[in-house]
Amino acid sequence: MAERRARPTPTDPPRPAPPTKNGKNGRKHVWRRTTPPQPPSPPADDPTTATPTPPEAPDAGDSVVQAALYRDGVRVATPSTLADTFRELREQRDGMAWIGLARPTEAELLSLAAEFDLHELAVEDAMEAHQRPKLERYGETLFVVLRAARYLDAPEEVDFGELHVFVGPDFVITVRHGAAPDLSAVRRRMEETPDLLKLGPEAVLYAILDAVVDGYAPVVSGVQNDIDEIETEVFSGDPEASRRIYELSREMVEFQRATRPLVSMLHALMAGFAKYGTDEELQRYLRDVADHVTHTSERVDGFRQALADILTVNATLVTQQQNAEMRALAEAGFEQNEEIKKISSWAAILFAPTLVGTIYGMNFETMPELKWAAGYPFAILLMAAVCVSLYFIFKRRDWL
Repeated sequence: MAERRARPTPTDPPRPAPPTKNGKNGRKHVWRRTTPPQPPSPPADDPTTATPTPPEAPDAGDSVVQAALYRDGVRVATPSTLADTFRELREQRDGMAWIGLARPTEAELLSLAAEFDLHELAVEDAMEAHQRPKLERYGETLFVVLRAARYLDAPEEVDFGELHVFVGPDFVITVRHGAAPDLSAVRRRMEETPDLLKLGPEAVLYAILDAVVDGYAPVVSGVQNDIDEIETEVFSGDPEASRRIYELSREMVEFQRATRPLVSMLHALMAGFAKYGTDEELQRYLRDVADHVTHTSERVDGFRQALADILTVNATLVTQQQNAEMRALAEAGFEQNEEIKKISSWAAILFAPTLVGTIYGMNFETMPELKWAAGYPFAILLMAAVCVSLYFIFKRRDWL
């Protein structure tokens, strides 16, 4: 981390403004951390002119979760607005400001940018949210984007939040988009360990990273339980298993996007220990966080692979079930066809004597065999011969 910079005083000469983006060197806005200029006092003999009030930064409103000033690890002030925070930080030359915001307005972020020299690109990211986890250094300020996660027991799903952290020589600003993580618990933990808090903004960054990573543990446990339930559902033939596998796989993709970049981010922080003079105790803490992140990332990778395997097994079981159903339908159709063939065979056998009897039953005087003495025996023999012939034909074809 960068060394603590000197805070400007009213007697210091103003710093030159950075070039604008519309000018030569491409900066869009001029954001400087300086004491607001005081307007000139009116002449004492002018009774019509009142002394104007110096301008203040806009109030924080509901976006400021908590703002506090610390010195040597102990809270010395709790301003209620951003304007009060800026004023008291100027007075506390060796202090540190820790400002927590939740879904701030653009005006609030621009006010912070002007006061703390935050880079316009980082402020832009904090305004828009929906950023990937990353770590960027802009001069003396670190900009960190984290994706926190929490497991919701009732719907059995993972909820993701986004946290942006600005870390400077004498300030920490957190911009939270979402319910996770609970930074009030982080603040309480740090205030209960002033020896750690007095290490400065780097210690606060460690505590935030540690809270985000620790928040992954319940998610890992909940997802493991979900996978065990899904395996049971798959082998029990639950038709809802496929939908649940897909939803959990999608959550694991998001979880992987949240955890995997943290590994390289923490390694980048560790690579700068010597350059920025990070405290040795803090180095050990950050290495511990890096170990936890690596373990979590490996577990998430394992979850994705396990879900892919379960999906393959589920597809195989569904295919087998469909094949069994198709085979059962085919067997039922075959049996039905056999019954139809038997019925058709007997219908044909019975139709032959009916046909002969119908012909010889017509009462016409001019029929050739009407007065034939052997007509009746011949009709009986003819019906018997036709029926026996049809029976043997159908029997040979396995219809009977």
